[in-house]
Amino acid sequence: MSDLDIWLVIGLLTLSTVLARSTFWLVGHHVNLPKRVTEALRFAPACALAAILIPDFLTNHGHIQVSWHNPQLVAGILASVFFFLIKRNMLATIAFGMAVFTVVRLWG
Repeated sequence: MSDLDIWLVIGLLTLSTVLARSTFWLVGHHVNLPKRVTEALRFAPACALAAILIPDFLTNHGHIQVSWHNPQLVAGILASVFFFLIKRNMLATIAFGMAVFTVVRLWG
């Protein structure tokens, strides 16, 4: 690819992103979404986060590994337990998860 092709792709992607996002901002107050759609959209951030994290938890060095030898999976499970059962503090959960990850990675 030439430099012109790369800049053209960057420009077109920027334009498509601006158009897609500004459409809702410009005409969003004229569009009324059904109640069911509005309720379903509340779960979009959690679904996006799960789509990013789950593949990372289940893979180790590019291979699927669902065992106690996978430090990402162990740290993710224990951090989730920590968050839901012990302390509902996101910063403490991240620190706990990273500490568990480091210990499991160095130990295993």
